[in-house]
Amino acid sequence: MTRKILYITGTRADYGLMRSVLFEIDKNPEMELELAVTGMHLMGEFGKTINEIKEDGFKINVLSVVFEEDNKYSMANFVGKLIQLLTGLVKKVKPDIILLLGDRGEMLAGAVVGAYLNIPTAHLHGGEVTSTVDEYARHAITKLVNLHLPATKKSAERIIKMGENPDHVFVVGAPGLDAIMTMHLIKKDEIALKYDLNLYEPLLLVLQHPVTLESEKSSKQMVETLKAIQDLKYQTILVYPNADAGGREIIKLIEKYEKLPFVKTFKSIPRRDYLSLMNVANVLLGNSSSGIIEAPSFKLPAVNIGTRQEGRERASNIIDADYNAEEIKNAVNKALYDEEFKAKLNECENPYGDGKTSLKVTEILSKITLNKELLEKRLNL
Repeated sequence: MTRKILYITGTRADYGLMRSVLFEIDKNPEMELELAVTGMHLMGEFGKTINEIKEDGFKINVLSVVFEEDNKYSMANFVGKLIQLLTGLVKKVKPDIILLLGDRGEMLAGAVVGAYLNIPTAHLHGGEVTSTVDEYARHAITKLVNLHLPATKKSAERIIKMGENPDHVFVVGAPGLDAIMTMHLIKKDEIALKYDLNLYEPLLLVLQHPVTLESEKSSKQMVETLKAIQDLKYQTILVYPNADAGGREIIKLIEKYEKLPFVKTFKSIPRRDYLSLMNVANVLLGNSSSGIIEAPSFKLPAVNIGTRQEGRERASNIIDADYNAEEIKNAVNKALYDEEFKAKLNECENPYGDGKTSLKVTEILSKITLNKELLEKRLNL
């Protein structure tokens, strides 16, 4: 009898990270995969990335909930509405396991539904430390789910300290690394041609999201980054932020700067293209987790702006900067020209695994015993 897995995806980010895992599950004859697709994937202003999922050929179920406004109330309403629709979908699909990744509201909704419907849930990237509402959501998900698949040993230790059963905690690494190890990236000259890049000049890859607990400051924070880009005058690939509160304010600002001759803006970039751009970029700039998790595998310097990734395990590729144009410019130039930093970068090792997460996750999900012990959680203190 096949085991049915339902994965919930709401953003290009979580889907890109999980894509290798989803393909591995889908090709396993003992497993059946379905996706619940919602949120940013359905929004034209963020690239309507559901089309990319359709191209991959997975069986999808569309849950028509989006972020209607650019504020915190819309984020809370989104989670509430998604819980309602997801409950109906789970009743229809009858999954054996609900699969979740990270800390967003879509995943919190999935954890709530799984807990109340008594369906086992599995969670990747738990036990990590960041900041903002993501921190609350991630640890709330940990307390709701049954099976923990953290990326690192330190994360696993935190989960166990939270009272979770060590027998249900498995270190699997970060799924986002799998594609780096296995995907045929676009050749450097081809990606340069596709995006009209000069590989003999510095290239900045920029992705800055709003910080939920600082959403009213999002535009002011982004202005500093855009000022730095304007002053540096390096060729820049600038990707739109996510749909969290403050995201649309950031987009309005980006639209004012996208006419600069050295700046190219994109609502979304396909995963293969994004990794291929990381492979040729000289600096990743912003506050995306890709600077922390994927960039070390490319030995790519990441200028990490602000508080969004505060506390996360990191490699030696990170240079922190505050929301200040001068500080950001100095950090970028350090990444480009500081010989001591560049020497340290050459020895950079990624703390997030070996790129074999897909195999580990699929093995665990296919073999784990779905019994009363897994479902009936107790504080293990």
